[in-house]
Amino acid sequence: MEISRREFVAGGAAVAALELAGCGHVRAPGTPATPEVEPLRLVGATRGILVGCAVQVRHLRDDPAYAALVSQQAGIVVEESALKMGPLRPSPTEYFFADADYLFEFAKKHKMKVRGHNFVWHEQLPNWFDKYVTQANAEHVLVEHIEHVAGRYAGRVHSWDVVNEAIEIKDGMKGGFRNSPWLKLLPGDGIAVPGYIDIAYRTARRVDPKAMLVYNDYGIEAEDEASAKKRAAVMALLRGMQARGIPVDALGVQSHISAGSRLAFSPEYAYGPGLRGMIREAHGMGLKVLLTEMDVNDRKLPASVAERDIAVASTYGGYLREALADEAVIAVLTWGITDKYTWLDYGLQQREDKLPQRCLPFDAEMQAKPAFFAERDALDGAAKRNS
Repeated sequence: MEISRREFVAGGAAVAALELAGCGHVRAPGTPATPEVEPLRLVGATRGILVGCAVQVRHLRDDPAYAALVSQQAGIVVEESALKMGPLRPSPTEYFFADADYLFEFAKKHKMKVRGHNFVWHEQLPNWFDKYVTQANAEHVLVEHIEHVAGRYAGRVHSWDVVNEAIEIKDGMKGGFRNSPWLKLLPGDGIAVPGYIDIAYRTARRVDPKAMLVYNDYGIEAEDEASAKKRAAVMALLRGMQARGIPVDALGVQSHISAGSRLAFSPEYAYGPGLRGMIREAHGMGLKVLLTEMDVNDRKLPASVAERDIAVASTYGGYLREALADEAVIAVLTWGITDKYTWLDYGLQQREDKLPQRCLPFDAEMQAKPAFFAERDALDGAAKRNS
């Protein structure tokens, strides 16, 4: 990829700015990661922090450069879709495990841990779900699904996102719960924790007692009012789960965040007190915290590659320094590793000018960007975890 002289000069200035901001080992855009540059997985390991990324099995199979990059950088991986109910269940009586099995073999070969994502979500449900699942059989379907999937990989999963995105304030439900198919089918007795959540976590613990059980959600990171309301509802859910003895071990903070314009401040692009307070509260409850799906979109930034790279890297560095200051945070996963395969280039996530986003540590040519070094320096500056 070529950049203009103006972008090159701007990139140099941006690197200097990042270094002054505390991202000490930044390289100019386009600089490749070389053997002497320590991979993220190893930097994290020195601090007791698992570092990895989401992957797509089809690219692990078909793109050797991508597979090599993942194996070099990631100590933990999660498949973007292969373990969701829709892709796993072509029919009520059939399972498709080929992609998930490939992931576990790849991880074993490269000495990686695996996250499971996810058992319960309102999206990517099987196409037969609406016609087949009723209030009469919903608990059986959910329990059987978790038994079958968790049972197949029991003892091999670091952590499961048992329930994903159960909170949606705008739906207007009591407790801030999302008015999802699962809530309609298995509402429970009207207490602070819906029935389907109770069933899912108890089943997961029974089937795979070694796996860390995570509640995972998005939109709880920033300083705006919507994020604050959703944060409060998520923490209330976790307190309710603990009060009822429902086994939950960790909070997953997705961390799909935004690099904002330098010309205007917006709480939507600010990360600090709210994030720290949520992590501190989770820590006080005895929960671990995982940053499960991090990426930094550049939708509101100018077209200049150099300007976008510096803003994205600055956001990575600032956010991670805030989060990693608390030792409850034990894992950092980006949602992808290279811009080549990011979900942010599609649908409502893409830029108005349709330029590819530069949202991940490596660019589309799999060269390290300032974001890589910002993430690495934030990890390097974190305190060592005790366990």
